[in-house]
Amino acid sequence: MNILVFGKDGQLGKAFKALFEQLPVFENAHVTYLGRAECDLSKEAEVLAQLNASKADLIINASAYTAVDKAETEIELAYAVNAKAPELMARYAAENDATFLHYSTDYVFDGSKEGFYIETDACNPLGIYGKTKAAGEEAIEKVFANSTQGQFAIFRTSWVYGDGGNFIRTILRLAKDREELKVIDDQYGVPTSAQWLAQVSLDLALDSQGKLKQFPSGIYHAVPVGETTWHGLAFFAVQAALNAGVELKAKPDTIKPILAVEYPLPAPRPMNSRMDSRKLQEQLALSGGMSKSGLFQSSWNIYVQQYVQELAKSGLI
Repeated sequence: MNILVFGKDGQLGKAFKALFEQLPVFENAHVTYLGRAECDLSKEAEVLAQLNASKADLIINASAYTAVDKAETEIELAYAVNAKAPELMARYAAENDATFLHYSTDYVFDGSKEGFYIETDACNPLGIYGKTKAAGEEAIEKVFANSTQGQFAIFRTSWVYGDGGNFIRTILRLAKDREELKVIDDQYGVPTSAQWLAQVSLDLALDSQGKLKQFPSGIYHAVPVGETTWHGLAFFAVQAALNAGVELKAKPDTIKPILAVEYPLPAPRPMNSRMDSRKLQEQLALSGGMSKSGLFQSSWNIYVQQYVQELAKSGLI
């Protein structure tokens, strides 16, 4: 099987690389990893050249323009990377009977809903970043609507953390230097491990032998069980680090909750990013998948705790 991964240098791309290298079922697979140096997603010719050269059976787009605030001024670039490039990947998959896995975001919603968003809720992105990601979703769906072959999954996720810069690592770095932190406590979402997201994606697309299987194409919300706020996540991460023996100046009770309006940013954020992953859970229960680890049996905090423990063990805090 030929696998093509866009975004090798990002948190999700690194998670996929780790999985492919760890799992014996991929020993005979040919995996090509592309980063910005190998393929500029804003240039259609480069994207098409890589797709055509890959002869990919499985295309994983773990890349995106994610600079939420810069997107407000780099509009053309954000659309090229988040909407046009995924459309080209989808077209290749549809024309060559391949499987396409793509990643979207909670930012396609305006955050005004009470409770958890489901896949069929109307998109109403607040900023340019969210608009480009919503445009990417629409482009992919349109391509496959006119095709009789290939399949796709768009995984909407939120608050991703892994091997790279992210909110948790920023909080822990600040907690080493400051005795008090101020963190937003009125924006809700679900922290998602990049490792978890990569595994759940492969569970949908591949069987226990690592071979492609058929699944219903469409959008799937992919976040662990539970919910929290940025303040709740910071509180938990600092406590987990302390429990792991890390010395921090800040303590959980010195992390002060603030309102989002007290920390203004160029691009608006959804106040509610909670998403319901039951559609994905039900599909995995029906079709099985690569792992039998029960990825939805633990809530977000268990995965954050494991992540912080690994950071502490590796001396990365």
